[in-house]
Amino acid sequence: MEADKMDENDWKYHGEGNKSIVVSHVQHSRVLRLLKYPSEDVENAHQTREQAFQHILNIVDYNRNVMKPLLGEKYVHSGEVVKLPLDFVRQLSLKVQQERPELRCDKVMDTFSGCGLCLPNLTHLSPCHFGDHRPPLCVEIKPKCGFLPFSRHVTKECKRKVCRFCMHQHFKLANGKWNRLSRYCPLDLFSGSKQRMYVAIKHLLEEPQNNLKIFKGGELIYCCKDDAKQQPDLNELVQHLWPYFHHSNSLYNGHQSSKAVFNEFIQVICSALLSSGDSNRSGEPRKVQLAESRPLCEASPLHRELLRNGDHGLPKDCVLAKILQVQMLDNLDIEGVYPLYKRVEQYLEEFPKERNRLQIDGPYDESFLEKVKTCPSEDDGSIEYAVGKVLQYRVAMTVSSLKFKTPRFTYSVSILDLDPKPYDSILHQYKLDSKIVNYYLRSTNSAQDLPTSNLYKDRQDCTLLFHAV
Repeated sequence: MEADKMDENDWKYHGEGNKSIVVSHVQHSRVLRLLKYPSEDVENAHQTREQAFQHILNIVDYNRNVMKPLLGEKYVHSGEVVKLPLDFVRQLSLKVQQERPELRCDKVMDTFSGCGLCLPNLTHLSPCHFGDHRPPLCVEIKPKCGFLPFSRHVTKECKRKVCRFCMHQHFKLANGKWNRLSRYCPLDLFSGSKQRMYVAIKHLLEEPQNNLKIFKGGELIYCCKDDAKQQPDLNELVQHLWPYFHHSNSLYNGHQSSKAVFNEFIQVICSALLSSGDSNRSGEPRKVQLAESRPLCEASPLHRELLRNGDHGLPKDCVLAKILQVQMLDNLDIEGVYPLYKRVEQYLEEFPKERNRLQIDGPYDESFLEKVKTCPSEDDGSIEYAVGKVLQYRVAMTVSSLKFKTPRFTYSVSILDLDPKPYDSILHQYKLDSKIVNYYLRSTNSAQDLPTSNLYKDRQDCTLLFHAV
């Protein structure tokens, strides 16, 4: 990337999260990620240039030295820190401002540091390698936590029966974040059961919220609408998918054809998420079982008989298994981690110079990873144990999003949004956990009161036919 040849017209708005804005190059398969901050902090922006550079460098180091070893080299893209001309960044900020959703405009792009993160554009995949000139499809999923807490520190029994995502739905609905409850349950997606995974993805498509986006040729074609009031149009999505999934003996002339396209698309997603190169001698993939955690969420709308009798477990090297293993570094739950966080806080008040040695804020290097991987299982009362568990919790909270691309039935899977979680986020998570659980207990008498899905009334919906690719 040649700094002296940067032109804002070569870049377009791609999307944004809570802490950064992403722009993509109009010709090359790469994106720039730029930090953003609250509008009221503009006056102090000139004081944070070095902080911005260090923040982006921490993201790169964390991805390269911590997440790649834990999740696998093929799934994680570290990116590189780039220095950008300030004039380019300012012009780019003006250009993309009109395309930003109104609800995101409480923050502004960092136009003072000239720092950015350059990454591959995961919504692009060259179709020429597969003999197909149709633009690639890219599906982005934020799967959320795929297991129920099994820690002895959990004080509310409902947390052992209903997953955090399903409880959080009630809290978000009451606060106006969303207008409808999502019937998606992460435990169904992480179950390894093709039927449960099919239903989970179907529910994501029906109510994507901010947990699912679909791109075609790098352009966003399906997601939750900005105002969250209007449901996305599944018929419009089917029209986009039709050239990829229709069969020569089928005409696009009604409900059955649309349903077949929709079903096959979901099956391809299931295949990508379960794909693994690891097999035992019989040819069946070895599976990861959750011995410590219940595999069922009582808020899932699936029939109880199916949940009890369904096959559970993920192929050992599939992307969902990798994510779940990292998530399960959190074996204490926030209720068990918070007292350890308080122990660390008290220690740092007495010995503030120890903050660097304990790597509370990095650096994210091999030593940091070693602290995460070798933390003792039992509390010996030491500050090292407390720090190790706090670091494990922060790493477990990192795994949030994955993308896979398919120009036909050949796919590539990547994990993204792997920024290190701030140390002080533990206090926020502890308070939020209490609010979510208490509101859920007040708003619903039991999981049995939740509406039952009629999905299985039509047996065709739960028949999965995986085609050879």
